[in-house]
Amino acid sequence: MDSSTLIRFTLNGQPASARIKSYFTVVDLLQSLHLYGARESCGQGLCGCCTVLLDGVAVSGCLTLAQLVGGRSLTTVESLDQSGILSPVQQAFIDEGAFQCGFCTPGFVLMVHQLLERNADPTDDEIRDHLAGNLCRCAAYPEIIRATKSAAARMRAAATA
Repeated sequence: MDSSTLIRFTLNGQPASARIKSYFTVVDLLQSLHLYGARESCGQGLCGCCTVLLDGVAVSGCLTLAQLVGGRSLTTVESLDQSGILSPVQQAFIDEGAFQCGFCTPGFVLMVHQLLERNADPTDDEIRDHLAGNLCRCAAYPEIIRATKSAAARMRAAATA
């Protein structure tokens, strides 16, 4: 007997479907689709390494059951580049050295992307508040703040060009 369920959803703007087990989390689902940006680290929704956007809202992929994705839109860090060109946020993280080991970077990049969609010129405190659910064990926080400010400036400049 096959104990899997077929779900249909939108993944990074494209129609998708997958067979899942009842206990699959979003991280399990993404790994079954060969997407590895959302990574399980703490398994408790405390670190932000598994961050994805579900209908535009950041959720912990390690705690969110894959069944909840059915009929909805799932966005991962893999969707941010366009035809191999890094997004302003991704490029700013590289330019500012906003990572060391890189394990937490996809979650931070996705959260910064979400923040800048909502607030084109956030203050340092607004950045810290928005990123409070993401942990960097290498303590690259000053660089992450700089990268966020840099990406915001690039995005504002591109919008006025």
